[in-house]
Amino acid sequence: MLKLYGYLKHTWWQALLSITLLSVRIMADLTLPDYMMRIIDEGIVLSDIDAILRIGGQMLIVAGLVAVLFATNNYIASYLGAKAADRIRRDLFRKIEGFSLVEFDRFSTASLITRSTGDIAQVQQILTMSFRILLAAPITGIGAFIKAVQLTPQLSWIFLIGLPLMLGVVFAIMGLTADRYRQVQKLTDRLNLSARENLTGIRVIRAFNAQRLQHDKFESLNDDVFTNNTSLLRIVSLNEPLITIVMSLTTLTVLWFSADRIGSQAMAIGQMMAFMQYTNQVMSSFMHLSGIFNMIPRAIVSGNRITEVLNTQPTITDPIVESTPDSSLRGRLEFRNVSFRYPEAQEDVLHDISFTAKPGTLTAFIGSTGSGKSTLVNLIPRLYDVSSGEIRLDGIDIRQMNQNSLRQRIGYIPQKGMLLSGSIRDNLTFGNPSAKPETLSKAIQIAQAETFINEREDRLDYRLAQGATNISGGQKQRLSIARALVKNADLVIFDDSFSALDFKTDAALRKALHKELKNATLFVVGQRVSTIMGADQIVVLEQGHVVGIGSHADLLNTCPVYQEIAASQLTAEELA
Repeated sequence: MLKLYGYLKHTWWQALLSITLLSVRIMADLTLPDYMMRIIDEGIVLSDIDAILRIGGQMLIVAGLVAVLFATNNYIASYLGAKAADRIRRDLFRKIEGFSLVEFDRFSTASLITRSTGDIAQVQQILTMSFRILLAAPITGIGAFIKAVQLTPQLSWIFLIGLPLMLGVVFAIMGLTADRYRQVQKLTDRLNLSARENLTGIRVIRAFNAQRLQHDKFESLNDDVFTNNTSLLRIVSLNEPLITIVMSLTTLTVLWFSADRIGSQAMAIGQMMAFMQYTNQVMSSFMHLSGIFNMIPRAIVSGNRITEVLNTQPTITDPIVESTPDSSLRGRLEFRNVSFRYPEAQEDVLHDISFTAKPGTLTAFIGSTGSGKSTLVNLIPRLYDVSSGEIRLDGIDIRQMNQNSLRQRIGYIPQKGMLLSGSIRDNLTFGNPSAKPETLSKAIQIAQAETFINEREDRLDYRLAQGATNISGGQKQRLSIARALVKNADLVIFDDSFSALDFKTDAALRKALHKELKNATLFVVGQRVSTIMGADQIVVLEQGHVVGIGSHADLLNTCPVYQEIAASQLTAEELA
């Protein structure tokens, strides 16, 4: 949590100004009881109207100054909190952007969203309140205590009873709420996850008529949040009544013992009123602090959750000194005895994979579900890093290349056609913002997306909804393919990217790819033999092992696994 206060160093002069204004305001505020005492003792008791007007005018000027300083300090405090939150949010987003899939597996998407929004809001609030109350309250309390003791030292013993009682209430409530605040954030993560699943999966939920099931799941989580929050608020709600009781008892004690002193003329009425004002300032300071202290446990939990993300070191990092690829090999990729195991898994999912893909060739991967095809191609752009062995691009290990340099040379089409909200043009130029119109047109033609784009009135300026829900699955895949082609990369990875295409579009697209991408190194993950049978080499995977490498014709003769897959999809004539 303390680390997050370091974000104020960039606004140190505003912080210094805030503290200065705060100090001046408190000093001015502490003089008001003195003015009140003088008005009562010099003006009212002695019936001196001139003294009342003179001292009252001075009091009004000081009160006006206090009000102006209070408003100015609140503005600066709000600015400091908002500015620090802005920097934390930027750093958090930048850190999350640098995460590998390992870190995304560790922190759920719902949790990262909560940490980037709700948790930062909690930290912003405590930073703002630090300059409004957290600093002001103890200074005011100490200052008022000193003034009260100087004014009437005989009654200062009252503080020895009131302050410990108040501190006991504050720390007791803090102790009871700390764990509950931590639980609130965990439950909020789970609630956000449930809400996100319901919103993103609404089509599946409705198709299976499972609204009631999902509603019950959400209600169960919501009830847990409600129960925990209710328990928390019951405890927090005790704070103000208990503090008020302590303040009232302290005030009654002051009145009780002051009455005797006034009766014996050992104390003036104005002196008693000033002492009561100082006592109230001391008690009010602790009441304000108690409110802040009740916020601190939740802010600490939020701060720790944010710091946990900021302190997380990505498992995939750039080398200190980047190696330079051999330009003469331009797009040659080699797997050398590559094995891979997911973090905390008990065994490898890929075992001793070796093959070479040359520029101008197409390498395809096929195998049963769960055989490791997508995992294998995810290693190429370093979405994960190999557990052993190495992947070499143009003669060097890809771990010796900066991630930006590596990924700039890769066009990637994932299994799910993920498009961003915005226009079709925005999505196509996502990896190449300076792409020329002819580049876009060529990529659209290759991806067989020209027809449905031209059917739109706005064509390339047609706006896609969030998740591109206003176009079909096949159209999403074609736009994803076109987006990768616009990048004009040396390596292009199709991770089962033809699954939503009909056979006619699939065939036309593969023909266009073969014709137009003669110099690129292509990788295709496929489920259909017809999609990959024209590949220069086909890598057959079974439970993470390579069980065959070769052309379609070679594998039909030498690889039983491929023979079984082909026999289940092709006719006898096609196999002959």
